[in-house]
Amino acid sequence: MSPAGKIMSHDDVRRALTRIAHEILEKNKGVEDLCLIGIRTRGAFLAQRIKDRIQTIEAADVPTGILDITLYRDDLTLVAEQPVVHETRIDFDLSGKRVILIDDVLFTGRTIRAALDAMMDFGRPASIQLAVLIDRGHRELPIRADFVGKNIPTALRQSVAVRLTEADGVAEDEVVIES
Repeated sequence: MSPAGKIMSHDDVRRALTRIAHEILEKNKGVEDLCLIGIRTRGAFLAQRIKDRIQTIEAADVPTGILDITLYRDDLTLVAEQPVVHETRIDFDLSGKRVILIDDVLFTGRTIRAALDAMMDFGRPASIQLAVLIDRGHRELPIRADFVGKNIPTALRQSVAVRLTEADGVAEDEVVIES
């Protein structure tokens, strides 16, 4: 992969997450009844980072969970014969909460649809808002993000790789387009 494929550096990712945290606080007028749910894998790490930023800004702890959507996918049979299901960790009731659902890349919208279905097993939120680091377009479902780190127009044949230190063992975070 040539450096020309890099669309976000470590600092770009850091700034985008800080901005998203501020936007979440502004739109929700603080942290009351707010919670964060990260879609496993990278969405969970991004949720933790946003939680840390909110805690720094507001000096308040926001409940944060991790959601595995494997069994809710509409393409489950295409993914693997024996899909690997990871732990969902939401140890609080979502009923009446303002949930910020967090993922790394928004593409067709199918992952988010599966996450919405999965979250309903944990209560009935007052509202659900979506935060993504990257929105690359090409929606197949009528889903849009409320908070976006960066909009990146891509060709269908391309993929967007979000590489995080926690998930990918890279020295620094980056986002790259791969053909």
